[in-house]
Amino acid sequence: MPRAPRVTESDESTDTPLEQLTASRNEAQSPVVDVEDTDTAESFELPGADLSGGEFTVRVIPKQSDEFTCTSCCLVHHRSRLAGEQLICRDCA
Repeated sequence: MPRAPRVTESDESTDTPLEQLTASRNEAQSPVVDVEDTDTAESFELPGADLSGGEFTVRVIPKQSDEFTCTSCCLVHHRSRLAGEQLICRDCA
């Protein structure tokens, strides 16, 4: 059952003209944006994660005969993840 909002005496007395609200909002906004040089992502360091000189090796396994590439998300899935006859995975269907 919908209910009407409560209205108190203080709510009724706060009617402010639209022009006054617009003027006070424009006065409160500042066109200047404070951007510090330290706010960039380069200044953040992860603890114990100096990966600048490291080399990564990843073993790539070719697509197997029981796998397919989803035509929607382009990920390789097992055939059990097929959604119908089309090459779309269950997540994208």
